Amino acid sequence: DTLASGAEAFDARVRRELGLAADAPPIAYACELKFDGLAINLRYEHGVLVLAATRGDGETGENVTGNIRTIGAIPHRLAEPVTLEARGEVYMPKAEFARINAEREEAGLPLYANPRNSGAGSLRQLDPAVTAGRNLSAWFYILLEDGPDGRPVVERQSAALDRLQALGFPVQPDRQADLDIEGVIAFT
Repeated sequence: DTLASGAEAFDARVRRELGLAADAPPIAYACELKFDGLAINLRYEHGVLVLAATRGDGETGENVTGNIRTIGAIPHRLAEPVTLEARGEVYMPKAEFARINAEREEAGLPLYANPRNSGAGSLRQLDPAVTAGRNLSAWFYILLEDGPDGRPVVERQSAALDRLQALGFPVQPDRQADLDIEGVIAFT
């Protein structure tokens, strides 16, 4: 099928770009579910949340620190006093979206179109109390943390997810690591 042939073509391209021989061992991939929310970058210093920003235009994002502090899934203080950046997605759970739209319908207001845009708009509210009332959540999947030697603390995506989880971040539980390309196809 198309998914399998696309994955196999991707694997062949990766192997070619890495200069691997045809008989080289399989590449180990990590897989996790994709979700669509609002991209968020969090900065922690000595384990304390100091800044939250949206991705914005890729260079300049919006400071949403006050609103991020209202999301229960996001830690204000980490399990260790480390300095790092965590990246993830803030989203509105489907049940929350349904609840809000039911309230809007009862009030005779127009319904929101989808949870992704509703969640993004909720995070960008000027009043953090509005954000707090929307019951947003988040998943994290990128860790930028350097050790004392200036090198990244983790070198594999699966280790980054494990580290994020150990620090108190919510990470996607549906994930697998060390898969060959057939395992990737089976995961999807």
